[in-house]
Amino acid sequence: MEEAQDLCYQAFDSIGRRRAALARQAIRLCPDCADAYVILAEGCGDTGKAGELYAAGVEAGRRALGGTFFEENVGHFWGLLQTRPFMRALQGQAECLVGLGRQGDAVGHYRELLRLNPNDNQGVRHALLPLLIELGRDAEAEDLLKAYHQDVSAIWPYCRALLAFRSQGDTPASRTLLAAAVKANPHVPKCVLGQAELSDWPGSYSLGSEEEAVFCAAQIGGAWEASAGALEWLTAKANSPGESSSRRKPRPRRKTKS
Repeated sequence: MEEAQDLCYQAFDSIGRRRAALARQAIRLCPDCADAYVILAEGCGDTGKAGELYAAGVEAGRRALGGTFFEENVGHFWGLLQTRPFMRALQGQAECLVGLGRQGDAVGHYRELLRLNPNDNQGVRHALLPLLIELGRDAEAEDLLKAYHQDVSAIWPYCRALLAFRSQGDTPASRTLLAAAVKANPHVPKCVLGQAELSDWPGSYSLGSEEEAVFCAAQIGGAWEASAGALEWLTAKANSPGESSSRRKPRPRRKTKS
């Protein structure tokens, strides 16, 4: 396994054919090397096939770690280096399920990631929260908001405002929450509403930036679209005077492994 994992580390730093060749070599050395399947999935141009590769990586990771390991170390995954290939594969599989329209299945995978690692080093909660709202599972979304109440990303206040609107409509309380969200990142409404000239998918971002807004809109856009009247409310309450949503540009979509 150690030699196969070393090949994967080399592959992560490589591009093109060499990257895939190193991953395949790692699998030949050790079929239980989960990161090798992750690498092949990341280079796959088809979401369905990528999902199958991630699923193979998940199973490889389970075999490599063993059932007893899961029982003894639940809650501490990711902090243990040997768990990270499995966690990467499971997250990738969840993202592919979202891309394939299987949001309910993806929720189960995201919840398993949080169960194994409540510290959520992978940022799984940022995908799970809006997904729960999109599926109408508002009570679960409220619980997740409370569990990670110290989250500082723009996703949290915008989802908090959306949940208030879904339950209360346009009220002073929901407007106050929306104002707090706009204060956290004023660029998000334009991205969600398709009014902004969007840059490429951000490799990194700072809080309150346009880059964060692109990431945030990709995550929460589906939840806002699935909430009756929410986009109209966002247009009316978050836009500056004189702005119009009549000329909408495509908003960024939630990024999936493809």
